[in-house]
Amino acid sequence: MKKGRTPIIAGNWKMNTTPTVAVELAKAVVEKTAGVKGVIRVVCPPFVSVHAVRQAVAGSGILIGAQNVHSKDSGAFTGEVSAPMLDGLVEFAIVGHSERRKIFGETDADVAAKAKAVAARRIRAVLCVGESLEIRESGRAEQAVRAQLKASLEGFDAWGYLAVAYEPVWAIGTGKAATPEQAGDMAGAIRQELKSIAGREPVDGFAILYGGSVTGENAGPFVDRPDIDGALVGGASLKADDFAKIVQVTASIAASAK
Repeated sequence: MKKGRTPIIAGNWKMNTTPTVAVELAKAVVEKTAGVKGVIRVVCPPFVSVHAVRQAVAGSGILIGAQNVHSKDSGAFTGEVSAPMLDGLVEFAIVGHSERRKIFGETDADVAAKAKAVAARRIRAVLCVGESLEIRESGRAEQAVRAQLKASLEGFDAWGYLAVAYEPVWAIGTGKAATPEQAGDMAGAIRQELKSIAGREPVDGFAILYGGSVTGENAGPFVDRPDIDGALVGGASLKADDFAKIVQVTASIAASAK
């Protein structure tokens, strides 16, 4: 983490929790992270719980994120949720998560359209990129991630509404995290590619998160890397104690970086 960038810890609850459980979890996160400074805390509940969770965290400083969004503002897209529907409900929206890409067949072009849609509503896109184990073992990881990032930002220019999450596909939900060195090197490559895409200097302020089996025990060495500014947390975000520990570790490292 570099001086001047505020870290982000975002919890992606995925398709877990009922609305009642989501509110209980949100209240526990509020309680266990109260008083922590210097870290942007974000929780991303399922759509059915967004409003209730927003009410539960009101006044705590915790922000809300959507797990997905449709690229169109409205239309005959049964079951989808658009950026205008999220306006005023969320501050962040995850786009291009590897599960969306793999399970639902989202392309880089789809992701680019979603990123533009949320940024147009002043919602910060958390754009996910990452390589498969096959690509990692072939030695083409950096090349593949740079290409994916470039394609997923085609036509994007709202740089103030962008964060990037590096999530090696082989480390998501597997319990096998990348090493801090691997993640840090890739985050550096992502920052370089962002600078090339943006064509100017705003990328020094961009938050680049690591996602992939992040826990309270392993978070520190990741967020301590100069180009990593927080984490996109999956399973550990479903336990308030674990999520709070990640937030606290990050806050400590951020304080020492000042």
